[in-house]
Amino acid sequence: MFINKGKTAFQRIRNSEYVDKSGLIALVNSTLFTEACFTCVSRCRRFGKSMAARMLCAYYDKSCSSRELFADLEIANHPSFETHLNKYPVIYLDMTDFVETYKDDSIVAHIKEELRTEILETYPQVEVRETDDLMRCLFRIAQATGEQFIFIIDEWDAICREFPKGTKAMDDYVGWLRSMFKSGNALNVFAGVYMTGILPIKKYQTESALNNFQEYSMVDPGDMASFFGFTNKEVRMLAEKYNMDYDDLAKWYDGYQIGDELSMFNPNSVMLALKRKWCGSYWAKTGAFDSVSEYISMNFEGLKDDVVAMLAGGWAKVNTTKFQNDMSIIRSRDDVLTVLIHLGYLSYNRRKKECSIPNLEVGMEMQNAVENTNWANVVETLQKSERLLRATLEGDAEAVARGVDMANDEETSILSYNNENSMACVLSIAYYYAKNDYIIHRELASGKGFADLVLIPRKNVASPALVLELKYDKDADTAISQIKRKKYPAKVAQYTGDLLLVGINYDKETKTHSCVIERWPKE
Repeated sequence: MFINKGKTAFQRIRNSEYVDKSGLIALVNSTLFTEACFTCVSRCRRFGKSMAARMLCAYYDKSCSSRELFADLEIANHPSFETHLNKYPVIYLDMTDFVETYKDDSIVAHIKEELRTEILETYPQVEVRETDDLMRCLFRIAQATGEQFIFIIDEWDAICREFPKGTKAMDDYVGWLRSMFKSGNALNVFAGVYMTGILPIKKYQTESALNNFQEYSMVDPGDMASFFGFTNKEVRMLAEKYNMDYDDLAKWYDGYQIGDELSMFNPNSVMLALKRKWCGSYWAKTGAFDSVSEYISMNFEGLKDDVVAMLAGGWAKVNTTKFQNDMSIIRSRDDVLTVLIHLGYLSYNRRKKECSIPNLEVGMEMQNAVENTNWANVVETLQKSERLLRATLEGDAEAVARGVDMANDEETSILSYNNENSMACVLSIAYYYAKNDYIIHRELASGKGFADLVLIPRKNVASPALVLELKYDKDADTAISQIKRKKYPAKVAQYTGDLLLVGINYDKETKTHSCVIERWPKE
């Protein structure tokens, strides 16, 4: 169950459509037999954690011959390929198996006993003492055989998510990990250790429980970024192979900025879309939905405005360094946003220290989560968004003005509303529904200036582009005149032939909006 499981799991993966991520093996190989041989890679659900772990098992496991599984992959051309192929005894643990079986504080005792029993059965020729714990047994085996182990733990933090900090199970688990990987004999026992999980590890104890691990996460993926999901190039190849529309796949599943990789796709959702020949939301199946609703319901100052702004296509500043890497300890809006980054509900730009909703799939699930909160005014605004878009496309200026009035009812205003910039933010929210068929730009560089809001139809969408100019305490005709004067339509016409010019003004005295809509002739 735990040692030398062979290549069967990865064989099944290769029997399916497989995107080559074997380059990860070369990075792990470079750490073996060094002080940096302890690696922890944390990323969100459905982003290939277990697949990578099974690939490593098949590659290192000495009990099988897996050369044919890797012969056509990138790793086969790397100098380290032959050096480490099928050369080690491999211990593999999936912590979710234990969490599902043992629900009380005895869980760690079961892990240690079951591992110890199986390993001793595998090495009956090695003498151990009855009092030897697992680590001492492994040390005696390594000394007797001259072999060092590869230890792979999948979903290492499953116990941490199930048992909060301060419980006996959690304390026992951290203590066990320390005894295994921080002991003086660890470098004599393990050629390498590779752990996967959703959360990083370094802050689970007040003292650094495992500070000898090299960590890679959704916040800081280092040189492993390209292995965290599907790249733009990989999805283009899959789209061509399966005769799927790349732009449609990008709309639904692209948008993750992971380290220096600025265009990363959710791999599981892409594969499901290819299999079913249909792009849709597969994110709800990750099991994190209820947690997201709970987190965003927390009444931290500024959190609601941040979520609303991101739903409208904007960004939110976030300090990811405060989070304790414990889902049960959430103390601020920064903690909430950081959790959502680790769960894959937000994309993180580490250079700007900003987060955003990456794509349509996640946006829909985030909207569902918002609807589970007590944010009645936000929910109502989102629900009215479809009617507002329809009125705009039909040229019904009065209905548009009424719709924007409702979106910014003074009694339930989402954001402060005292200039054109805040109007643009509220309008982005009001036109949220348009994200299904349009790419929405705030302050798009057009002609001689910046258009406040531009909606460009997505590929294969037979709708006109929209150019919205906003005025505060002036008039809607002035907004239309500015659109024409600054030659916005000529610039936007590069994307589409049909245009609607929409001028919207807010009268702060009457606290109402006015609207003028003109159709721009096709050139």
